[in-house]
Amino acid sequence: MLEKVDAPVAGVLPQDEDLASAQGWRVPPWLRVLLMQCGVLLAALALWQLAASMGWGVKVVVQSPESVAKALVTLATGDDLWPNYWATLKATLVGLFIAVVIGTPIGLTLGLMPTAQRVVAPFLSALNAMPRIALAPVFIVVFGITMAAKVALAVSLVMFIMILNAIAGVAAADPEAVRMMTAMGASRAQTLRMVVLPAAMPSILTGVRLGLIYSLLGVIASELIASADGLGQMIARSAGVFDLATVYAALLLLMVTAAVFNTASEIIERWLLRWQAPTAR
Repeated sequence: MLEKVDAPVAGVLPQDEDLASAQGWRVPPWLRVLLMQCGVLLAALALWQLAASMGWGVKVVVQSPESVAKALVTLATGDDLWPNYWATLKATLVGLFIAVVIGTPIGLTLGLMPTAQRVVAPFLSALNAMPRIALAPVFIVVFGITMAAKVALAVSLVMFIMILNAIAGVAAADPEAVRMMTAMGASRAQTLRMVVLPAAMPSILTGVRLGLIYSLLGVIASELIASADGLGQMIARSAGVFDLATVYAALLLLMVTAAVFNTASEIIERWLLRWQAPTAR
């Protein structure tokens, strides 16, 4: 039995108008995420201000957002912040570069040599488990109160990350593709360049992104112990005179720096891996 269906008026389907209206008000995903992040930030600031206003905790420790903002403005307009900030940033980038240059080839080599990897695996695990922050005084004794001590600690933290990530990247290579390259008479260098490196690149870039943060942590830890310059030394000096507003201002700057580092490395990683399918990234 046939049912009567109302014909559309003037050739326009009602669902088309509803769809167009819905699409017109749809919020882009990136904007939705940004708005949610701003909401979380505002809620955290409100809770922080409430804690300072109500006197929760020790008064000298719980500084208000206003006092921290004033301290940050004072630092930014003074002559002490930016030379120290650049000293920390330079040591961080140098430590990361050295760790990547040393750790990545070692990891690729061990990944291509399973027997050697099994031999050194227990030693790598033991060294990686050791708290290298405890080596900061040793590096200071060896290199003195110089940038080299900060860089050495950063390298000791990041190098093992790069080694392990490079090994994992080699393991991600397709064994069938490797065997096919061997059967076609390709050299080890050709197999590495055409099969292994493309497969290992995501893992290596993830190691670089993680290593950037750990390099910054290593530099700050070394500066907190002993250093002629750097944000860590500024934090230590301010904490020594109980100027916690300045301490929090410097920590806030470090948080922003780490967030910028992470975002920039993600953008670079997506650009370098643009040849991959989105689901494979």
